[in-house]
Amino acid sequence: MTIRTPDDNVRNQAAERLGALATPPGALGRLGELAVWVAACQGEVPPRPIENVRLVIFAGDHGVAQHGVSAFPPAITGAMVRTFLSGRAGVSALAKAHGVQVRVLDLGVDEEFEDLDATTREALTRHKIRRASGAIHLEDALSAEETRAALEAGAAVAREEIAAGAQLLISGDMGIGNTTPAAAMVAAGLGLPASEVTGRGTGIGDDAMRTKSDVITTALARAGERADDPIETLAALGSADLAATTGYLLEAARNGVPVLLDGLMSVACALTADRVEPGAAKWYAAGHRSTEPAQSLALEKLGLEPLLDLDLRLGEGSGAVAAVPVVRSAVALLRDVALLSELAPGDPA
Repeated sequence: MTIRTPDDNVRNQAAERLGALATPPGALGRLGELAVWVAACQGEVPPRPIENVRLVIFAGDHGVAQHGVSAFPPAITGAMVRTFLSGRAGVSALAKAHGVQVRVLDLGVDEEFEDLDATTREALTRHKIRRASGAIHLEDALSAEETRAALEAGAAVAREEIAAGAQLLISGDMGIGNTTPAAAMVAAGLGLPASEVTGRGTGIGDDAMRTKSDVITTALARAGERADDPIETLAALGSADLAATTGYLLEAARNGVPVLLDGLMSVACALTADRVEPGAAKWYAAGHRSTEPAQSLALEKLGLEPLLDLDLRLGEGSGAVAAVPVVRSAVALLRDVALLSELAPGDPA
Protein backbone atom coordinates (compact mmCIF):
# COMPACT_ATOMS: atom_id res chain seq x y z
CA MET A 1 0.00 0.00 0.00
CA THR A 2 1.41 3.38 -1.04
CA ILE A 3 1.39 6.17 1.51
CA ARG A 4 -0.64 9.16 0.40
CA THR A 5 -0.30 12.56 2.01
CA PRO A 6 -2.99 14.26 4.10
CA ASP A 7 -5.47 16.01 1.80
CA ASP A 8 -4.02 19.36 0.65
CA ASN A 9 -7.39 20.63 -0.57
CA VAL A 10 -8.93 19.93 2.81
CA ARG A 11 -5.91 21.51 4.49
CA ASN A 12 -6.53 24.69 2.51
CA GLN A 13 -10.24 24.65 3.36
CA ALA A 14 -9.42 24.15 7.04
CA ALA A 15 -6.92 27.01 6.94
CA GLU A 16 -9.59 29.22 5.35
CA ARG A 17 -12.05 28.30 8.09
CA LEU A 18 -9.42 29.01 10.73
CA GLY A 19 -8.88 32.45 9.24
CA ALA A 20 -12.62 33.10 9.20
CA LEU A 21 -13.22 32.29 12.87
CA ALA A 22 -14.37 35.00 15.24
CA THR A 23 -10.90 35.24 16.77
CA PRO A 24 -8.07 37.70 16.08
CA PRO A 25 -5.80 36.56 13.22
CA GLY A 26 -3.24 34.07 14.52
CA ALA A 27 -4.70 34.15 18.03
CA LEU A 28 -5.03 30.36 18.21
CA GLY A 29 -1.34 29.89 17.44
CA ARG A 30 -0.23 26.29 17.20
CA LEU A 31 -3.67 25.05 18.25
CA GLY A 32 -4.94 26.37 14.95
CA GLU A 33 -2.13 24.67 13.03
CA LEU A 34 -2.83 21.40 14.82
CA ALA A 35 -6.54 21.62 14.00
CA VAL A 36 -5.75 22.15 10.33
CA TRP A 37 -3.48 19.08 10.36
CA VAL A 38 -6.20 16.94 11.94
CA ALA A 39 -8.73 18.12 9.37
CA ALA A 40 -6.32 17.28 6.53
CA CYS A 41 -5.73 13.82 8.00
CA GLN A 42 -9.46 13.19 8.37
CA GLY A 43 -10.33 14.73 5.00
CA GLU A 44 -13.11 16.77 6.62
CA VAL A 45 -13.78 20.42 7.49
CA PRO A 46 -14.59 20.95 10.25
CA PRO A 47 -12.80 17.91 11.68
CA ARG A 48 -14.68 15.27 13.63
CA PRO A 49 -14.17 15.17 17.43
CA ILE A 50 -11.32 12.87 18.46
CA GLU A 51 -13.12 10.34 20.63
CA ASN A 52 -11.39 7.01 19.95
CA VAL A 53 -7.70 7.24 20.89
CA ARG A 54 -5.79 3.99 21.23
CA LEU A 55 -2.34 3.38 22.75
CA VAL A 56 -0.36 0.20 22.12
CA ILE A 57 2.66 -0.39 24.38
CA PHE A 58 5.30 -2.56 22.71
CA ALA A 59 7.41 -4.30 25.36
CA GLY A 60 10.74 -6.04 24.96
CA ASP A 61 14.08 -6.67 26.63
CA HIS A 62 17.43 -5.62 25.20
CA GLY A 63 20.74 -7.43 25.37
CA VAL A 64 22.58 -4.18 26.10
CA ALA A 65 20.80 -3.95 29.46
CA GLN A 66 23.26 -6.58 30.69
CA HIS A 67 26.18 -4.28 29.87
CA GLY A 68 25.86 -1.30 32.21
CA VAL A 69 23.75 1.11 30.13
CA SER A 70 20.74 1.38 32.45
CA ALA A 71 20.03 2.34 36.05
CA PHE A 72 17.60 -0.59 36.44
CA PRO A 73 17.87 -4.38 36.00
CA PRO A 74 16.15 -6.12 33.06
CA ALA A 75 13.68 -7.86 35.40
CA ILE A 76 11.85 -4.53 35.70
CA THR A 77 10.50 -4.95 32.15
CA GLY A 78 8.31 -7.90 33.03
CA ALA A 79 7.26 -6.32 36.30
CA MET A 80 6.13 -3.19 34.48
CA VAL A 81 4.19 -5.23 31.91
CA ARG A 82 2.21 -6.69 34.80
CA THR A 83 1.68 -3.17 36.13
CA PHE A 84 0.22 -2.12 32.78
CA LEU A 85 -2.08 -5.12 32.84
CA SER A 86 -3.31 -4.12 36.29
CA GLY A 87 -3.87 -0.53 35.17
CA ARG A 88 -1.53 0.95 37.77
CA ALA A 89 1.33 2.39 35.68
CA GLY A 90 1.95 6.09 35.10
CA VAL A 91 0.51 5.98 31.61
CA SER A 92 -2.47 4.01 32.92
CA ALA A 93 -3.46 6.92 35.15
CA LEU A 94 -3.12 9.39 32.30
CA ALA A 95 -5.03 7.16 29.90
CA LYS A 96 -7.89 6.78 32.38
CA ALA A 97 -8.02 10.55 32.88
CA HIS A 98 -8.19 11.22 29.15
CA GLY A 99 -10.26 8.30 27.84
CA VAL A 100 -7.46 6.52 25.98
CA GLN A 101 -7.67 2.76 25.38
CA VAL A 102 -4.47 0.91 26.38
CA ARG A 103 -3.10 -2.38 25.07
CA VAL A 104 0.24 -3.92 26.03
CA LEU A 105 2.06 -6.51 23.90
CA ASP A 106 5.14 -8.61 24.61
CA LEU A 107 7.34 -8.63 21.51
CA GLY A 108 10.60 -9.60 23.18
CA VAL A 109 10.39 -9.69 26.97
CA ASP A 110 12.87 -12.15 28.47
CA GLU A 111 10.28 -14.28 30.25
CA GLU A 112 7.16 -16.28 29.48
CA PHE A 113 4.57 -14.80 31.92
CA GLU A 114 3.50 -18.24 33.04
CA ASP A 115 1.89 -16.77 36.17
CA LEU A 116 -0.82 -15.08 34.08
CA ASP A 117 -4.10 -16.75 33.22
CA ALA A 118 -4.21 -18.36 29.78
CA THR A 119 -6.43 -15.72 28.15
CA THR A 120 -4.37 -12.78 29.38
CA ARG A 121 -1.10 -14.49 28.50
CA GLU A 122 -2.26 -15.33 24.97
CA ALA A 123 -3.38 -11.75 24.32
CA LEU A 124 -0.09 -10.42 25.68
CA THR A 125 2.29 -12.76 23.83
CA ARG A 126 0.49 -13.60 20.59
CA HIS A 127 2.95 -11.48 18.58
CA LYS A 128 6.10 -12.42 20.53
CA ILE A 129 9.18 -12.62 18.33
CA ARG A 130 11.86 -13.83 20.76
CA ARG A 131 13.08 -13.52 24.34
CA ALA A 132 15.24 -10.37 24.45
CA SER A 133 17.00 -8.87 21.46
CA GLY A 134 20.71 -9.21 20.85
CA ALA A 135 23.27 -6.93 22.49
CA ILE A 136 23.82 -4.58 19.54
CA HIS A 137 27.50 -3.85 20.18
CA LEU A 138 28.23 -7.60 20.03
CA GLU A 139 25.68 -9.02 17.58
CA ASP A 140 22.62 -8.17 15.53
CA ALA A 141 19.49 -7.42 17.52
CA LEU A 142 17.39 -9.59 15.20
CA SER A 143 17.73 -11.96 12.30
CA ALA A 144 16.33 -10.88 8.94
CA GLU A 145 13.37 -13.22 9.44
CA GLU A 146 12.69 -11.86 12.93
CA THR A 147 12.85 -8.30 11.63
CA ARG A 148 10.26 -9.03 8.95
CA ALA A 149 8.04 -10.81 11.48
CA ALA A 150 8.25 -7.90 13.93
CA LEU A 151 7.41 -5.35 11.24
CA GLU A 152 4.40 -7.40 10.17
CA ALA A 153 3.31 -7.89 13.77
CA GLY A 154 3.27 -4.15 14.31
CA ALA A 155 1.36 -3.61 11.07
CA ALA A 156 -1.19 -6.27 12.06
CA VAL A 157 -1.71 -4.60 15.43
CA ALA A 158 -2.26 -1.22 13.75
CA ARG A 159 -4.87 -2.78 11.47
CA GLU A 160 -6.62 -4.26 14.50
CA GLU A 161 -6.71 -0.92 16.30
CA ILE A 162 -7.95 0.88 13.18
CA ALA A 163 -10.66 -1.75 12.71
CA ALA A 164 -11.69 -1.06 16.32
CA GLY A 165 -12.35 2.56 15.36
CA ALA A 166 -9.09 4.33 16.20
CA GLN A 167 -9.12 7.98 15.14
CA LEU A 168 -5.72 8.66 16.67
CA LEU A 169 -3.00 6.12 17.45
CA ILE A 170 -0.18 6.28 19.99
CA SER A 171 2.77 3.93 20.41
CA GLY A 172 4.21 3.32 23.86
CA ASP A 173 7.29 1.45 25.01
CA MET A 174 8.59 -0.64 27.88
CA GLY A 175 12.01 -2.20 27.99
CA ILE A 176 14.98 -1.66 30.25
CA GLY A 177 17.89 -0.45 28.13
CA ASN A 178 15.69 0.58 25.20
CA THR A 179 17.07 4.11 24.84
CA THR A 180 20.40 2.60 23.71
CA PRO A 181 19.13 0.88 20.53
CA ALA A 182 16.71 3.76 19.90
CA ALA A 183 19.56 6.27 20.06
CA ALA A 184 21.63 4.04 17.77
CA MET A 185 18.74 3.99 15.27
CA VAL A 186 18.63 7.80 15.31
CA ALA A 187 22.40 7.99 14.88
CA ALA A 188 22.14 5.64 11.89
CA GLY A 189 19.26 7.58 10.37
CA LEU A 190 20.91 10.98 10.74
CA GLY A 191 24.54 9.98 10.24
CA LEU A 192 25.56 11.21 13.70
CA PRO A 193 28.15 9.94 16.19
CA ALA A 194 27.14 8.36 19.49
CA SER A 195 28.29 11.44 21.42
CA GLU A 196 25.45 13.50 19.93
CA VAL A 197 22.60 11.05 20.55
CA THR A 198 23.42 9.48 23.91
CA GLY A 199 21.19 10.53 26.80
CA ARG A 200 20.72 9.54 30.42
CA GLY A 201 17.68 7.34 29.89
CA THR A 202 16.33 6.33 33.29
CA GLY A 203 18.79 8.65 35.01
CA ILE A 204 22.21 7.03 34.68
CA GLY A 205 25.38 8.62 36.08
CA ASP A 206 28.47 9.76 34.24
CA ASP A 207 30.23 6.38 34.21
CA ALA A 208 27.20 4.63 32.75
CA MET A 209 26.83 7.46 30.22
CA ARG A 210 30.36 6.80 28.98
CA THR A 211 29.63 3.09 28.79
CA LYS A 212 26.39 3.74 26.91
CA SER A 213 28.11 6.03 24.41
CA ASP A 214 30.86 3.44 23.87
CA VAL A 215 28.25 0.73 23.30
CA ILE A 216 26.48 2.84 20.66
CA THR A 217 29.80 3.73 19.00
CA THR A 218 30.77 0.07 18.80
CA ALA A 219 27.32 -0.91 17.55
CA LEU A 220 27.42 1.67 14.76
CA ALA A 221 30.89 0.55 13.72
CA ARG A 222 29.77 -3.08 13.74
CA ALA A 223 26.73 -2.29 11.59
CA GLY A 224 28.84 -0.31 9.11
CA GLU A 225 27.16 0.41 5.78
CA ARG A 226 24.12 -1.64 6.80
CA ALA A 227 23.03 1.43 8.79
CA ASP A 228 22.32 3.15 5.45
CA ASP A 229 19.33 0.83 4.97
CA PRO A 230 16.41 1.30 7.41
CA ILE A 231 15.40 -2.36 7.53
CA GLU A 232 19.01 -3.44 8.04
CA THR A 233 19.23 -0.77 10.75
CA LEU A 234 16.37 -2.42 12.63
CA ALA A 235 18.03 -5.82 12.36
CA ALA A 236 21.51 -4.67 13.36
CA LEU A 237 20.71 -1.93 15.87
CA GLY A 238 17.05 -2.18 16.87
CA SER A 239 14.99 -4.78 18.70
CA ALA A 240 11.79 -6.78 18.35
CA ASP A 241 9.68 -4.12 20.07
CA LEU A 242 11.22 -1.25 18.10
CA ALA A 243 10.79 -3.06 14.78
CA ALA A 244 7.15 -3.79 15.65
CA THR A 245 6.63 -0.14 16.57
CA THR A 246 8.05 0.86 13.20
CA GLY A 247 5.63 -1.50 11.46
CA TYR A 248 2.76 -0.05 13.50
CA LEU A 249 3.64 3.52 12.54
CA LEU A 250 4.06 2.59 8.88
CA GLU A 251 0.69 0.88 8.76
CA ALA A 252 -1.03 3.85 10.40
CA ALA A 253 0.37 6.13 7.69
CA ARG A 254 -0.59 3.69 4.94
CA ASN A 255 -4.16 3.72 6.22
CA GLY A 256 -4.30 7.48 6.69
CA VAL A 257 -4.70 7.37 10.47
CA PRO A 258 -2.85 10.10 12.39
CA VAL A 259 -0.37 9.23 15.12
CA LEU A 260 0.66 11.20 18.18
CA LEU A 261 4.30 10.35 18.88
CA ASP A 262 5.72 9.94 22.38
CA GLY A 263 9.39 10.00 23.41
CA LEU A 264 12.64 8.68 22.00
CA MET A 265 11.46 5.18 21.16
CA SER A 266 8.42 6.18 19.13
CA VAL A 267 10.28 9.05 17.45
CA ALA A 268 13.24 6.80 16.54
CA CYS A 269 10.74 4.40 14.99
CA ALA A 270 8.95 7.26 13.21
CA LEU A 271 12.27 8.38 11.74
CA THR A 272 12.91 4.81 10.60
CA ALA A 273 9.40 4.49 9.17
CA ASP A 274 9.92 7.67 7.17
CA ARG A 275 13.21 6.24 5.90
CA VAL A 276 11.38 3.09 4.77
CA GLU A 277 8.54 5.01 3.11
CA PRO A 278 9.25 8.74 2.73
CA GLY A 279 6.14 10.76 3.51
CA ALA A 280 5.02 8.62 6.44
CA ALA A 281 5.92 11.43 8.85
CA LYS A 282 3.19 13.64 7.36
CA TRP A 283 0.76 11.55 9.42
CA TYR A 284 2.62 12.09 12.70
CA ALA A 285 2.48 14.84 15.31
CA ALA A 286 4.89 15.10 18.24
CA GLY A 287 3.16 14.78 21.61
CA HIS A 288 6.03 16.05 23.72
CA ARG A 289 9.74 16.73 23.91
CA SER A 290 11.60 14.24 26.07
CA THR A 291 14.91 14.88 27.80
CA GLU A 292 16.73 12.56 25.36
CA PRO A 293 18.89 14.46 22.82
CA ALA A 294 18.27 11.89 20.09
CA GLN A 295 14.54 12.55 20.24
CA SER A 296 14.95 16.28 19.59
CA LEU A 297 17.39 15.62 16.75
CA ALA A 298 15.00 13.17 15.09
CA LEU A 299 12.02 15.51 15.54
CA GLU A 300 13.98 18.30 13.86
CA LYS A 301 14.76 16.03 10.92
CA LEU A 302 11.07 15.08 10.65
CA GLY A 303 9.99 18.72 10.86
CA LEU A 304 7.87 18.15 13.97
CA GLU A 305 7.50 20.58 16.88
CA PRO A 306 6.36 18.99 20.17
CA LEU A 307 3.04 20.04 21.68
CA LEU A 308 4.32 19.73 25.26
CA ASP A 309 7.72 20.30 26.85
CA LEU A 310 7.49 19.09 30.46
CA ASP A 311 10.90 17.40 30.98
CA LEU A 312 9.16 14.02 30.88
CA ARG A 313 11.27 10.87 30.54
CA LEU A 314 8.84 8.22 31.73
CA GLY A 315 8.21 6.64 28.36
CA GLU A 316 5.27 4.21 28.13
CA GLY A 317 3.45 6.62 25.77
CA SER A 318 2.83 8.96 28.70
CA GLY A 319 3.88 12.23 27.05
CA ALA A 320 1.68 11.59 24.03
CA VAL A 321 -1.29 10.64 26.20
CA ALA A 322 -0.80 13.83 28.23
CA ALA A 323 -1.03 15.77 24.93
CA VAL A 324 -4.33 14.19 23.84
CA PRO A 325 -6.41 16.99 25.44
CA VAL A 326 -4.42 19.50 23.39
CA VAL A 327 -5.41 17.72 20.17
CA ARG A 328 -9.04 17.57 21.27
CA SER A 329 -8.94 21.27 22.18
CA ALA A 330 -7.60 22.17 18.74
CA VAL A 331 -10.38 20.22 17.01
CA ALA A 332 -13.05 21.78 19.25
CA LEU A 333 -11.89 25.29 18.37
CA LEU A 334 -12.02 24.70 14.62
CA ARG A 335 -15.41 22.98 14.92
CA ASP A 336 -17.28 25.10 17.42
CA VAL A 337 -16.03 28.70 17.36
CA ALA A 338 -18.39 31.00 15.45
CA LEU A 339 -17.37 32.41 12.11
CA LEU A 340 -16.82 36.15 11.99
CA SER A 341 -19.41 36.34 9.19
CA GLU A 342 -22.02 34.94 11.56
CA LEU A 343 -21.48 37.85 13.94
CA ALA A 344 -21.88 40.56 11.31
CA PRO A 345 -25.26 42.32 11.36
CA GLY A 346 -27.59 41.35 8.55
CA ASP A 347 -28.44 43.63 5.60
CA PRO A 348 -31.27 45.97 6.70
CA ALA A 349 -33.05 45.55 3.35
